[in-house]
Amino acid sequence: MNAILSRKHDYEAGKLAKRLRHQVGQAIADFNMIEDGDRVMVCLSGGKDSYTLLDILLKLQAKAPVKFELVAVHLDQKQPGYDPDVLPNYLRGLGVPFEILEQDTYSVVKRVIPEGKTMCSLCSRLRRGSLYTYAAENGFTKIALGHHRDDIVETLFLNLFHQAALKAMPPKLRSDDGRNVLIRPLAYCAEDDIAEYAQQQGFPIMPCNLCGSQENLQRKTIKAMLGEWEKKFPGRTETIFRAIGNVAPSQLADRNLFDFAGLGADAHAPRTDAHAWLAGEAREGEGAS
Repeated sequence: MNAILSRKHDYEAGKLAKRLRHQVGQAIADFNMIEDGDRVMVCLSGGKDSYTLLDILLKLQAKAPVKFELVAVHLDQKQPGYDPDVLPNYLRGLGVPFEILEQDTYSVVKRVIPEGKTMCSLCSRLRRGSLYTYAAENGFTKIALGHHRDDIVETLFLNLFHQAALKAMPPKLRSDDGRNVLIRPLAYCAEDDIAEYAQQQGFPIMPCNLCGSQENLQRKTIKAMLGEWEKKFPGRTETIFRAIGNVAPSQLADRNLFDFAGLGADAHAPRTDAHAWLAGEAREGEGAS
């Protein structure tokens, strides 16, 4: 019985790994994320998402038809309890080129954010600034981030509910200053799959000790909402995600995306079947009178 269960477990684990590799490969192809000769900086936070990102990119790199370089880059933010040996030991074991940057953003966040308030936003901005500057100064052509499908959908609703804007996280983006191209190869991957994969692979997860288990409360609310929807209507999150890539500007109300002011009837347009039928009905009605 144990042998049967073991084979079943291995089979399911293999299916999951194959699904994630396929989804990452498809996202890379769909958005032309990685090209021949690219030097890709993989942002490694020490969480499940970035570990999975690096792992799958390494597996795809070995078989890819194009040549590209991967370098793992991690920012040591000087948080209390941080173990500086975990990531270097793991990355040396993989034989992956890496760089550990050091910046005391912890002190900045603790000084600026009042006690009890959410620290995630400022912490994230400081981290991005350090990583993006390093990428631009060291010749990286792409920056790979570990955001997944659920992150993208949650961001859509955060912007919808709190910013009155229909926008999310694009799979590929040029930074505001134009110096970096950001890619999200996990864009098609579900968070539950990533969590399961990370557990199977035994990644040395590094918890964020800056704020303990603190989480952006608005994002947490959105996550709970989507979780409830997914329980009642399995597949809804995937449907919402696909809608992000199936936008019809003429069916919304953004005047910058569609020329509503200049929209008018085309007198020379061919009549549809419905128009022809109505015209025929009208003629018959005139004849009957």
